[in-house]
Amino acid sequence: MDTETSHKTRRIAIACQGGGSHTAFTAGVLKRILKEEKNKFDIVAFSGTSGGAICALLAWYGLLANDKKKSIRLLDSFWQDNSARSYWERIMNEWILWSARMPELMAIPAMSTYSYPPWAQDYLKTLLEKHVEFDKLGTLIKKSSPKLFIGGVDVSSGEFKVFKSDARNHEISAGAILASAAIPTLFRAVHIDNKIYWDGLFSQNPPLKDFIKGHYEDKPDEIWIIQINPRKREEEPKSIKEIEDRRNELAGNLSLNQEIDFIETVNTWIEMKILHDKSFKKVKIVKIEMERDLDMASKLDRNEDFIKDLMDYGEERAGRLFE
Repeated sequence: MDTETSHKTRRIAIACQGGGSHTAFTAGVLKRILKEEKNKFDIVAFSGTSGGAICALLAWYGLLANDKKKSIRLLDSFWQDNSARSYWERIMNEWILWSARMPELMAIPAMSTYSYPPWAQDYLKTLLEKHVEFDKLGTLIKKSSPKLFIGGVDVSSGEFKVFKSDARNHEISAGAILASAAIPTLFRAVHIDNKIYWDGLFSQNPPLKDFIKGHYEDKPDEIWIIQINPRKREEEPKSIKEIEDRRNELAGNLSLNQEIDFIETVNTWIEMKILHDKSFKKVKIVKIEMERDLDMASKLDRNEDFIKDLMDYGEERAGRLFE
């Protein structure tokens, strides 16, 4: 892999974009990265939003014990458990997908998520707590541990929120992950410390700038971005479905593009010697993109074969990093 830091062990931060079931691709990418042995690098931080936050959490949790194999097992186990495998789960999954795609064919009255019992959110919370012992994080997180940054947004103030794994006062909890994944069309807002949070897709998807804060030696050499939403489309969106799909993709990439532009601008200023402070550091951006034409409704698809295929595809795409 071509890099300016090949003479030393590279410090890598990994950012995981949100995208519902599409983030099974992210799980596959992370698995392949964690399996790599030939190329030497240290993973010093993760960030994530929504489904990307879940994948980042699982990979980070294993590395708290310096156990990459544990991270891989957790990613496999979570997505296996989250797949619709039983007969009734498959029926429910097909009904959800049918409901999500039906508005393009006929008008359906909109309903609030508060009209329904919060069973889906409770299910996700149970699933998270099965794989991560949140009550033990305080003893596991050390000053030398990889960092974790989870994106959300304060519904009332409109302020972006990043939940952080600080060694002295960490904010990572099941509630923080649920807040990052609280898409208001699917889940109820999450209340934490008298504040109300929605999905981080409305803020930083995923957080990047937190990687480059602090002292020079704490910053990564490279940021690897696992990007779910495609940057480009070859055809003009014309149907209602195509327009909604593209709007969702563009909205999901908006904050990411802004943060990438900020980092690349700082890199340019460093090259031009405009920034003289030694705390600034040039950071390379590497993208691992999912290049598949999938519709917005498929972000809700928990079909077991669909999930496995995306994970396999993620491993294949990540493998190109090391060719």
